[in-house]
Amino acid sequence: MSIGRILLFALAILLNFKRIDGQITPISQGMLGKSIPGFSLKTVNKGLFQTTNLKEVKGIMVVFTCNHCPFAKLYTQRLNQLHQKYAPLGVPLLAVNSMDTIVYEEEIFSAMQKRATSEGFVFPYAQDADQSFGRTLQAEHTPQVFLLWKNNEQWIVKYMGSVDDNGEEPEKADPFLANAVDQMLQNQSITVPLTESFGCRIHYRKPSKP
Repeated sequence: MSIGRILLFALAILLNFKRIDGQITPISQGMLGKSIPGFSLKTVNKGLFQTTNLKEVKGIMVVFTCNHCPFAKLYTQRLNQLHQKYAPLGVPLLAVNSMDTIVYEEEIFSAMQKRATSEGFVFPYAQDADQSFGRTLQAEHTPQVFLLWKNNEQWIVKYMGSVDDNGEEPEKADPFLANAVDQMLQNQSITVPLTESFGCRIHYRKPSKP
């Protein structure tokens, strides 16, 4: 790739744009700034992650991930670190697997349990078995982040996009998600509320006909 194309791509990211077939187009705002109701998801320890139980929680870092995506696998330790840092401050991390288990057998619940144990997940890992939660947030990739902030009984999407901008070298990454959480905890506006997410596309089943 030429220097000119590299600079164009970098500028596109900074301006919340992306390239599709050589063209610059805006990144979809998706659910940014919108609210969703409370939710309940089954986690690998067979318990439930229920927002009704989160009385002292200020926000939730929701990260869509899965077992088979190579790019998602790069983030395990970073997700552990984010949960360990921010859960005590009222912002836990929740990993959600919305992948179609019919298409991807390695995404079944028992495989999720094995991965969480073998890789030492310290955060809850939940299955979105009917894919309704992924559809609600319009999640597209693994990993993809949605920072939800509590407002009465609703959860507002304050940040949407990637964890950071460097999957292979975390020490060189711009920590978009951590910056967003820090700014929300300080009652500040998020300076970069929307970034492009990269990774494996979430395969959604076609709704069954009535």
